[in-house]
Amino acid sequence: MTDIAIDFETDTFPLPPPVLPVQATLVDALRQRTSSRSFSRDPLSAEQISALLWAAFGINRPSSHGRTAPSAHNWQEMDLYVVLAQGSFRYDALCHRLNLVKAEDLRAITGTQDFVGSAPLTLVYVADFAKATPASPEERHFLVGADAGCIAQNVYLYCASAGLATVVRGLVDRRLLATRLGLKPSQRIALAQSVGLPALQ
Repeated sequence: MTDIAIDFETDTFPLPPPVLPVQATLVDALRQRTSSRSFSRDPLSAEQISALLWAAFGINRPSSHGRTAPSAHNWQEMDLYVVLAQGSFRYDALCHRLNLVKAEDLRAITGTQDFVGSAPLTLVYVADFAKATPASPEERHFLVGADAGCIAQNVYLYCASAGLATVVRGLVDRRLLATRLGLKPSQRIALAQSVGLPALQ
């Protein structure tokens, strides 16, 4: 990863202001949206990570802390974990920064497919079911899944507009990854999504 210097005294990295590509229209992004499992090993820049996270689930209405993706009942139960070679981080959308969770490379356990360990970045969508109330267990699972899907589609559209490759994944050893990320019992992993530059053909 380039251009990122983590403050290990506070275990945070403030991201640069998000700058999204302006050359692609929504129609262009929808036409180019695709899943790819072939990634360059080159790291993403701090600027690319900043724009990616803001597009995924950033604050787009500061006065109300509104997000770029909807949240059922406004639960705001979803956290984005960013898994990189340098470590795993939780995205703090309000401050637009990364908070260090684990200073080790956990990419290989973010999924069961061979490519996940070499993709430069994986987003892990973690829902805190303690925030998803009141609702029946069935309704909570359904709505949490819908919330994760909305964020994943934002990532797809951003990647299509920015020339990045991505694929969303449900094949995750959730128990193992949750343990390594230090998640609480109320937190559950919904999906994971790999992102990177496309592999050269």
